[in-house]
Amino acid sequence: MRHALIFTLLLLTCAQLTSAQNLVLKGVLKDKADSSTLKKATIRLTSPTDNTFKKQVFTDNNGAFEITDLKPQAYLLTISFLGYGELVRAIMLQTETQDLGVIKMPKSSRELREVVIKGQVPPAQQKGDTLAFNADAYKTNPDASGEDLVKKMPGITVENGNVKAQGEDVRKVLVDGKEFFGEDATLALRNLPAEAIQRIEVFDRMSDQAQFTGFDDGNSQKTINIVTRAEMRQGQFGKIFAGYGTEGRYSAGGNVNLFNQDRRISIIGMTNNVNQQNFSSQDLLGVQNAGSGGGGGRGGGGGGRGGGGGGRGGGGGGGSFGGGGGGGSSNFLTGTNRGLNKTNSIGVNFNDNFGKKVTFNGSYFFNNSNTSNNEINREEQTLEEGQKQIDTDTSYSSSSNYNHRINMRIEYKIDSNNSIIFTPGISFQNNNSYSESFGNTIQFGKLLADNMNNSSASNSGYNLNGNIMYRHAFAKRGRTISLSLGLSTNDRSGTTYRNSDLNYYDGSGKDDSLKQKISPLSDGQSYNANIAYTEPIGKSGQLQINYNPTYSKNSSDRRAYQYDFLGSKDYSILDSAQSNMFENTAVTQNAGITYRLGNRDKMLSVGVSYQHTEMTSDRIFPFASNESQSFTNILPNAMLMYKLSEYSRIRVFYRSSMNQPSIQQLQDGYFKSGLLNYSVGDPKLRPQFGHMVAARYNYTNTVNNNNFFANIFLQTNNDYLTNAVFTPSRGDSVLQGTDTLKRGGRLTQAKNMDGFVSVRSFFTYGVPLKFIKSNFNLNTGVSYQRTPGQINQLRGFTHNYTYSAGVLISSNISEYVDFTLSYNGNFNTVKNTIDPSTNSDYSTHTASGAVNLLTKSGWVLQNEVNYQFNRGLGGDLDKGYILWNAGIGKKFLKNQRGELRASVFDLLKQNRAISRTVNGLSIVDSQSQVLTQYFMLTFTYRLKNFGKLNMPTGGRERFNRLNGAPDMMNRPF
Repeated sequence: MRHALIFTLLLLTCAQLTSAQNLVLKGVLKDKADSSTLKKATIRLTSPTDNTFKKQVFTDNNGAFEITDLKPQAYLLTISFLGYGELVRAIMLQTETQDLGVIKMPKSSRELREVVIKGQVPPAQQKGDTLAFNADAYKTNPDASGEDLVKKMPGITVENGNVKAQGEDVRKVLVDGKEFFGEDATLALRNLPAEAIQRIEVFDRMSDQAQFTGFDDGNSQKTINIVTRAEMRQGQFGKIFAGYGTEGRYSAGGNVNLFNQDRRISIIGMTNNVNQQNFSSQDLLGVQNAGSGGGGGRGGGGGGRGGGGGGRGGGGGGGSFGGGGGGGSSNFLTGTNRGLNKTNSIGVNFNDNFGKKVTFNGSYFFNNSNTSNNEINREEQTLEEGQKQIDTDTSYSSSSNYNHRINMRIEYKIDSNNSIIFTPGISFQNNNSYSESFGNTIQFGKLLADNMNNSSASNSGYNLNGNIMYRHAFAKRGRTISLSLGLSTNDRSGTTYRNSDLNYYDGSGKDDSLKQKISPLSDGQSYNANIAYTEPIGKSGQLQINYNPTYSKNSSDRRAYQYDFLGSKDYSILDSAQSNMFENTAVTQNAGITYRLGNRDKMLSVGVSYQHTEMTSDRIFPFASNESQSFTNILPNAMLMYKLSEYSRIRVFYRSSMNQPSIQQLQDGYFKSGLLNYSVGDPKLRPQFGHMVAARYNYTNTVNNNNFFANIFLQTNNDYLTNAVFTPSRGDSVLQGTDTLKRGGRLTQAKNMDGFVSVRSFFTYGVPLKFIKSNFNLNTGVSYQRTPGQINQLRGFTHNYTYSAGVLISSNISEYVDFTLSYNGNFNTVKNTIDPSTNSDYSTHTASGAVNLLTKSGWVLQNEVNYQFNRGLGGDLDKGYILWNAGIGKKFLKNQRGELRASVFDLLKQNRAISRTVNGLSIVDSQSQVLTQYFMLTFTYRLKNFGKLNMPTGGRERFNRLNGAPDMMNRPF
């Protein structure tokens, strides 16, 4: 039947070629439920015989499309849109203009009409601004997770739980266009099996308001959308696992996904003491500042070491091993490389549509982590040109963190022209920590002093945020209005106890001790609104006018108490010099206008905003003072998008912005951390003003299946918010009241400095290696950062140059043979204008290989080897090491759903964690405790139960019926 249909199509095609017409195919795409237009959907024409690419366009802002210059022949028409799946139909063009009319796209996959074409699958396709990777072009073993799959795709990397795409951090992962556990990018990738994924889509997700208006407001996030296979959208799947090993190591957990088309429930959980973590940074933001530098040792007072950014070298092993079968690194974030971590967590995600108008997403996540770490740090800092201070400390720290996080998104489509979106979120955190350290200070080559510190802290906090948006589309196409209202509030409190002793050796300083209690309280509120109106101008132009007012108020109340040795025997003596109550209020008015001209192939937009800010800072205690400032800025923006060919496009955009200083940078109290470190803010700080230019070039050839991506970013900042460092080298310095900055100590002060420049580039090239059935990816990048800094009275710049290169070869053979080979190198050069003796050149190199072998009888063999070495760090820091993990297992039970696996972590006992951090005029080298060798036996059971989808005209049988039914050609949608 297939050959009969193809022969019939070819005869009809030959008959029509004689007319030599240039035909047109057009139509309008709308949502089947509410008849809303679908903008930027992909319309693709291919050959029905060999799936050869012919034409591709995108629907405009009205959902309309038009494909011109077509020949009279047969085509396969494929229509795809984010969250809707794909609709494929056979089309025979015979007339000059063929109008398909209104095409209604259903969201429910069971209503889609599918055609399955067998043949070579293109690894990637460019769909407008979305880059789509076909999962079938990247074969993985049956136990692979979504993370294992995306690691094989060009331009996507996952390292220590951080997901990057095209050189940018991925801020959100969607599943079939819907939220999944908030903004934790790794959680979705590690809890969905690779076999459930049909396509990975990478794009910049604009805010809800920007998606509606079509004007980018600068709040886009690099996003991955996981498109699941239609047959996996109705059923239950997941896995549960439990393992126990030597040294008391254990790991247990699982994930269960209950999918019934739009209704989806995902449940995840885990408990382990092998450094597997599955929380994102947002789980710690609520308490990280509450302690006001609760740690002992140097640098505990906040503000950082030195002034500015820098490079980072070294690295290390850590984490755990278990792979796809054992519930190891493929399940949850193998997070902190440093220290030993115990983690307990549970989470649930729920998606559903209530009727035809309400879409709901909600998630809850709980996490408890307990961490302990031993660390050695050595810091070399410039005092004067050619003169150094060296601080060395050995420390132990432990912490326990509890976090609850709730996120929701509710969308109500009132009718085809009106909708409301509500997105609330709340998180609660509690943290208890303890640290102790012993260190010494060397100045001018001689031992100056040693110090002992210990501290304990208990902190808690919450973050609450919400946004509600109303969107209305007028009868006139392109005329819209939208209004959003936002609220965010946070509260943090805690108590810290510190004990410190300081001893001098050269007689130049006075020995001292400290026994102190600190009670910090902070809270903040922010309210904002944004109203945007768009109006069509001419045939292809559109104008947007927007107004965005913001009000924010933050307060910080820090009280310090000294221990009363003679009287109450308690922390009852208020230390006024170390106490401070401070408030900051900022009111910002922003009004802008933007004009956009163009179509789906080329577009230009230019705009400008006027922004005025009134900022007031009030010190209330220990004595009152006030600082008021106002700032006015003109903020231009521009964007150019141009489709160069069927395979390539370029996008360039420019944006200017202002960033307000935080209350920690504004608060002018001299806060002590131990006996040697102070930090202070400045209420006269100005907002940081910046310019950013980015260029992106994408080339995706679906004929020979190669692709190339290039991203370049340039950023400059005036009034850059950084730190100045003062270290007395000749004697003590009086700060305020009775507080004295001792010789060898450090004062870190927030400052505005001009001259910050950052340039980053990322290039990646991918091509299949057919002779070994593998994919080859090559990536490289160059970055430069100039950071202003100050130490004592010396001002200057730190120049950081970084060159990176990497290569990845991943197999595409079969599910029984899965291997990956990779190399990544980073070459760093640091130059300092103040003290050239701090200049350094160093590099880090990592070579990795992973092999997963599966026999048809169910035997599994897994090996993963990582070799890391450094150059230019010096001493033991340059010593290379091999982290070798291995496992062997056997699948059994019905359909091989059970597996028993024996694995070993760090077979050669070489794991280590080292790093170098360059900050301004200081260099910090660190060595930390890591997880050591253990053996583990793990049982895993995989859940897989899928019902038959109700697809009366879809599924794989659709193709067979189409082959034998010529009357299906050109039937109405």
